[in-house]
Amino acid sequence: MSDFATLWAEIAGVGRAANGGYLRYALTPPELTLREWFRGQAGERGMTVTEDGNGNLFAWCGEPWAPGTVLTGSHFDSVPGGGGYDGPLGIVSAFLALDRLESPGKIAIGAFVEEEGGRFGVPCLGSRLMTGVITPERAATLTDRDGITFGEALGGLPSGPNGLISNLSAFVELHIEQGRALETPVGVGSAIWPHGRWRMEFAGAGDHAGTTRMTDRRDPMLAFAHTVLAADEEARLIGAHATVGRVEAEPNATNAIPSMVRGWLDARAADTGTLDRLLESVIKRATERAGRDGTELSVVAESVTDEVAFDTELARRLSELLGDAPILPTGAGHDAGVMSAHVPTAMLFVRNPTGVSHAPAESASDEDCVAGIEALATVLEALT
Repeated sequence: MSDFATLWAEIAGVGRAANGGYLRYALTPPELTLREWFRGQAGERGMTVTEDGNGNLFAWCGEPWAPGTVLTGSHFDSVPGGGGYDGPLGIVSAFLALDRLESPGKIAIGAFVEEEGGRFGVPCLGSRLMTGVITPERAATLTDRDGITFGEALGGLPSGPNGLISNLSAFVELHIEQGRALETPVGVGSAIWPHGRWRMEFAGAGDHAGTTRMTDRRDPMLAFAHTVLAADEEARLIGAHATVGRVEAEPNATNAIPSMVRGWLDARAADTGTLDRLLESVIKRATERAGRDGTELSVVAESVTDEVAFDTELARRLSELLGDAPILPTGAGHDAGVMSAHVPTAMLFVRNPTGVSHAPAESASDEDCVAGIEALATVLEALT
């Protein structure tokens, strides 16, 4: 058994459901178990472990936050029913890449909190806090579906921006590729599409499903359903992506007309202008339909991330180091996208044969994962 297979087996069962998917929400028992595993791995390698007060965990070769340190790593948390590789692969690979270096220089491994936004609604929350993109006050009030705030889960007000981030000379995140674009074992990231999440609330009048005439109804589900179809149509017309994967209805009863329908629009595009046009057209059509139904619409941007272009020269250099590995963009968000505004940043992708991600079928072969580890080791050695 390879060193990757051995180490991967240690975490493969944590948070895994019967259908093969994972539920590893940030700061819940499965993710906390993985954080303890992280501490154990760091301890075996004589690394110092620190937390930054925002929920992010770091293991250091040498002095924490020493100038010139190269940071690598990813996240442990998952979306509901997600795959096992999205996030943890980057952390397991980081420890194993470190093992391949004869004399590791200034290297740190990071485990960022709430990258998916699956629990508290804002993706890349740990890196956003660390870089000052979101305030500690706002982050502390973010609430999960059980009414628990991020501040309560964390144990207090987040500490906010880390002034020592400028001491990092680079950040490299290894991640499973989340599509079918990569045909070689390892690729290099060039950019992240602009993307965001918008909460759309349709308010109407709750009433009886059997006694309320169709002409008297103010049913918000109608405008919501229209909006889902409109978002799909508008995205296809301009080559963008639109998804409504979460919906809540009140009172959520089979025999009651809902008084409120709440849905979350995930929208992404290759450039900011296209994303803006998509959002404008979807909201316009949703508003018009809500008006015809006698319902009302409010839209709140929960998170918006601008287009990210990784350090071009760094990407070119890493591609050459890895035998002219392909350079490709991604439509998925990552902590690397947030970090790139503050530190020279690159991403390495490991081939995903199914192209499926955020679902149980997400996978990578052990051979490709080992190739990713070797690539990361090569990169870390060159950068340090």
